Amino acid sequence: QVQLVESGGGLVQAGGSLRLSCAVSGLAFSSYNMGWCRQAPGKEREFVAIFTWTGGRTNYADSVKGRFTISRDNAKNTVNLQMSSLKPEDTAVYYCAAGLAYGSTCNGANYWGQGTQVTVSS
Repeated sequence: QVQLVESGGGLVQAGGSLRLSCAVSGLAFSSYNMGWCRQAPGKEREFVAIFTWTGGRTNYADSVKGRFTISRDNAKNTVNLQMSSLKPEDTAVYYCAAGLAYGSTCNGANYWGQGTQVTVSS
């Protein structure tokens, strides 16, 4: 059974930082593109970041470039999202995804986590 379990969300003031983690089990983690998408209330799910399984390429949404960093540990089957200089508009439920197509899309994911809430107060 495939499981993606996010952790690390919470409430933070604007300008602060949070680190999200996603623990993955039940799949060949090192063979999957891993990434993060988010969904704010009343909005569609949007791409945040991706880390490819081959070549170690990363890509970020323009709205988070320079503030967020995605990393992965194939030995521990985890993918992380370090978020800095947070803004109120970063408030959303953040989802970990396995199998994202490379680019700036939430499409193509084979598996999703349950999501973790990030709230940034002004």
